[in-house]
Amino acid sequence: MSKYSEYLNEIEERKTQGLHPKPIDDAELLSEVIAQIKDANNEHRDDSLKFFIYNTLPGTTSAAGVKAKFLKEIILGESKVEEISPESAFEQLSHMKGGPSIEVLLDLALGTDAATADAAAKVLKTQVFLYDADMERLEAAYKADNAVAKDILESYAQAEFFTKLPEVDEEIKIVTFIAGEGDISTDLLSPGADAHSRSDRELHGQCIFEHNKEQQAALSALKEQHPDKRVMLIAEKGTMGVGSSRMSGVNNVALWTGVPGSPYVPFVNIAPIIAGTNGISPIFLTTVGVTGGIGIDLQNWVKQKDANGKVVVDADGEPVLEQAYSVETGTVLTINTKEKKLYNGDQELIDISASLTPQKVEFIKAGGSYAVVFGKKLQSFAAKTLGVTAPVVFAPSKEISHEGQGLTAVEKIFNKNAVGTDLEGRVLHAGSDVRVEVNIVGSQDTTGLMTSQELESMAATVISPIVDGAYQSGCHTASVWDKKAQANIPKLMKFMNDFGLITARDPKGVYHSMTDVIHKVLNDITVSDWDIIIGGDSHTRMSKGVAFGADSGTVALALATGEASMPIPESVKVTFKGSMKSYMDFRDVVHATQQQMLKQFSGDNVFQGRVIEVHIGTLTADQAFTFTDWTAEMKAKASICISEDETLIESLEIAKSRIQIMIEKGMDNEKAVLQGLINKANKRIAEIKSGDKPPLTPDSDAKYFAEVVVDLDEIAEPMIADPDVYNEDVSKRYTHDTIRPLSYYGGDRQVDLGFIGSCMVHKGDMKILAQMLKNIEELHGKVEFKAPLVVAPPTYNIVDELKAEGDWEVLQKYSGFEFDDDAPKGAARTKYEKMLYLERPGCNLCMGNQEKAEPGDTVMATSTRLFQGRVVKDSSEKKGESLLSSTPVVVLSTILGRTPTLEEYERAVKDINLTKFKPSSKLLTSN
Repeated sequence: MSKYSEYLNEIEERKTQGLHPKPIDDAELLSEVIAQIKDANNEHRDDSLKFFIYNTLPGTTSAAGVKAKFLKEIILGESKVEEISPESAFEQLSHMKGGPSIEVLLDLALGTDAATADAAAKVLKTQVFLYDADMERLEAAYKADNAVAKDILESYAQAEFFTKLPEVDEEIKIVTFIAGEGDISTDLLSPGADAHSRSDRELHGQCIFEHNKEQQAALSALKEQHPDKRVMLIAEKGTMGVGSSRMSGVNNVALWTGVPGSPYVPFVNIAPIIAGTNGISPIFLTTVGVTGGIGIDLQNWVKQKDANGKVVVDADGEPVLEQAYSVETGTVLTINTKEKKLYNGDQELIDISASLTPQKVEFIKAGGSYAVVFGKKLQSFAAKTLGVTAPVVFAPSKEISHEGQGLTAVEKIFNKNAVGTDLEGRVLHAGSDVRVEVNIVGSQDTTGLMTSQELESMAATVISPIVDGAYQSGCHTASVWDKKAQANIPKLMKFMNDFGLITARDPKGVYHSMTDVIHKVLNDITVSDWDIIIGGDSHTRMSKGVAFGADSGTVALALATGEASMPIPESVKVTFKGSMKSYMDFRDVVHATQQQMLKQFSGDNVFQGRVIEVHIGTLTADQAFTFTDWTAEMKAKASICISEDETLIESLEIAKSRIQIMIEKGMDNEKAVLQGLINKANKRIAEIKSGDKPPLTPDSDAKYFAEVVVDLDEIAEPMIADPDVYNEDVSKRYTHDTIRPLSYYGGDRQVDLGFIGSCMVHKGDMKILAQMLKNIEELHGKVEFKAPLVVAPPTYNIVDELKAEGDWEVLQKYSGFEFDDDAPKGAARTKYEKMLYLERPGCNLCMGNQEKAEPGDTVMATSTRLFQGRVVKDSSEKKGESLLSSTPVVVLSTILGRTPTLEEYERAVKDINLTKFKPSSKLLTSN
C-alpha cells in the first residue's frame, strides 16, 4: 500500500473522531503528494494541493525539506503548477521558519538571477531562524562583495524583521471564561492520561477540561457570542497553571482561544490570554510568553479587613476573602496595552504593568519569545559582520544593581553565567533581566515529542556546544509498554540521540533501556553548585546548582542555543533551629517548612514565584533533593541548597560514581559527554579541597524578600499534605497548603492503597521499607497487607545497590508482583490486590498518565501531586484523595488499612534509620 493510501485510511479513521487530516511531516508521503500535483489527471490532485499548501509541517521535518525543494523548482520555473505562482511559493517559504526553507532562500538570494535574488532577499529579511551555517553563507557572500548579501545583512543589523511588524493593538477586547475555582493544574488543561497525543495538537485539544464536553461546548458558545473578542481563561480564587510544566496545556488553551500562527500550518495557535486571581504559575507564565500570549494576575479577591485594618479570619484561622471586582464568565473587559491597565467599560480595575513589560510586549508583537531571542542574535551577528554598531531596537534588559548590597546565592549564579552584559565591575541583583548560559538540560518522555517538534520548528539540528550535558528520559512512560509508548518512545529516543543527548533508550539497542526518573538523573549529572539546569518538568529542582522547570519549548531553546533568558528571581532564605525527634523523617521537615511558613506570614505564600535558598548544610544531594523537589509544590520558582564543604564533596563523589555506571553501561556518546562531566566534577572537588573556590554561599549582607526559620522542635508527629477534598470553599481544595499532623486522622481514616515512589524518595526510603517489613514479620510472625502497596524505585541504580546490600531480596520476599524488563506490562492495571507490587523504576502512579488507583480510593503516597484525578479519580460514591506523607507512614497505613495512631507509628519505626537532619552549626555565608 502506498503512503498516500495509508494517509487516506488515516483520514477516514480521524473523521470518526471528529478530526481533520493530520499534518504531514513525512518526506515519502509528501513526495507522493507532489507527484500527484504534477499529474494533471490524477484523481487526488485537488486534495494533494491542499495538503501540500496548508497541511505540511514546517521547520526541519523531512517533509519540510521536500516542500522547500519543490517550491524552489516552481520559483525557478523548473516545475509548473498553475495554482502555485512564484509569488505564492515565496509566501509559503516565508512561513516555513527555518532549516530547508532558509537554505532554499539563500540559494535563490545568492544566485545569478537578479529578479529572483531580490524577491528571495525580501523574504529573507523577514526571517530570524538562521543558524551558524546560514550566517556563515551570508558572511562569505558579503566578503565576496555580493550586493544582495550586504543588503540582507544591513536589514538584519537594523532588525527590520522586528521593526516592520505591526504594532500591538492598543486595546484588546476580551470576554471572560472561568475554567475553574481554586488553583487550576495543568492536568485540567492537558491531562496526564492523554500525554501520548500531545504532538497531535488537534487530537490533544479534545482533552481540555479533562474531556468535559459540556465545559468545552460552553467555551465554544461564548466564542460564537463574542466573535470580535478574545476569550480570557481564568482560575477564579486560585493560581492558573500549577503543577506540571506543560507546553501542551498552553497549546490547548491557544487552540481553543488563541489565533492561528500561520494560514499554512494547521492547529498551531498563538497568543492565548490567561489569568488567575493569584496570577499564573511561574513556569506556565514562561510558556505563555513562548506563544506571545498574555498572563494576568487579577487580584480580584482580596483579604477582608476590619475597621482597624486587621485581616478578618474564619473559624479555622483562614483569611476571609472579599471580591474586589467580578470576572464571572461572560464579563466583557478591555486590556489597554498602552496604559497597561485592565478596564470594565470606563472603570479601571487593575494595573497590569507586570503582564505588559517592554519585553513581554515584544514577545506579543513578534508572535512569541523565540523570534525575539533569535532576532537579537541575528542582529548582533549582522552588525558585527558589517562592522557597525547595532541600533537599539529591542527594549533594553532591566539591570538592577544596588551599590554595597551583597548577593544571594541565585544572584551569584546568574552573575557568573550571564552573557551579553557590560557591567563594568557592577553586579546584578534580583529583578534584572539576564541571558545566561545553561549547563545541563533535561527532556522527559511525555513532553519530549513536543520538544522535538519545537526543535524542528526552529530548524535546530544539533545540541549547542555550550551545554555540558543533556538527558532524554523514559520515566513518564515506564509503567506500561503499550502500543502508544511503543509508537512514540523509540522515535523520540532516536531523534534526541541524533541531536546529541544522552538517551535512556539506545536507538541501536546496545545498552539496557533505562526508565530512571529524570530529576534523579539530572541531580546526578549536575556536578557543580554553580550550574544552571533547565528541564522539561516542574520538578527540575536540583540540590546542586539552580534548576528551573520549563515547558518543552524553553527546553528546546536551551538545547539549541545553550542559553535561557529570565529575570533574576527574588529569594527567600530558609534556615533551621532545634532538633528532630528520633521518630521523625526528613519528609516531615519538608511539610512542616511549608506549614510554618504559611503560619509565620498569615497565610501568604512568600515562596510563590521566588527562589527558596535553603541552608540545608549537612544533607547530601540525594537526601536534600527531597526538600528541593517539594519546592515545586510550594509554588517556588526554584531552590538552592547551601551546603558545607564536606557534604558537597560527598555529593559530587556520589554523582561521579553514578555517571561512571552510565558510562560502563555504554550510554556515553562519541563526544564523551559523560566523561566530561566526571572531569568537571573532579575539578570542582579539587577547587573545594584547595580552598580556591569554596562551595556556593550567599553574602552575609544579601537582601531577601523574606526569611523563614523552621523550628524542628515544633515537629512533634508525622505531617501529611491533604487535598482537603470536602472543604466547603472549593478554592481551598487540591492545594498543597493544607498540612496536617497524623493525629488529625484519629487512627481510623481508611487507606485503600499505598504508593512509595516518584522523585521524592531515595535509596534510604527503600531501606526503610525493607526494615519495616522485617520488623513487622518479627513482631507478628508474618506480613499481611490490608491495602495494596505499590513500590516504584526512582532508578535502576537504586535497585542494583539494594540488590548488592540485600534489601531487594527482602522486598522480593514480601512482594506478589515484580517487574520484568523482558516482559513489561502491556496494559495499565485497573484493579489491585492486597499485596506488595514491585514496579519498574520510574514515575508510576505519581504521573497518572498510565497507572492509577481505583476511582474513589483514599491513597497514602510519598509522591508530589495531590491534584484531582491525578493519582486517583472520583467515583460515583466518593471523591478520590491522595494524601502525601513519608515512607514509614505509607508502609504502616497499608499494613493496617488505615491511618496509624501516633503510638502505633512510634512503635513501628523504633530503631529504624529514618532520614535524619541536623542543622549546620556553621555560618553558611560569605564575607
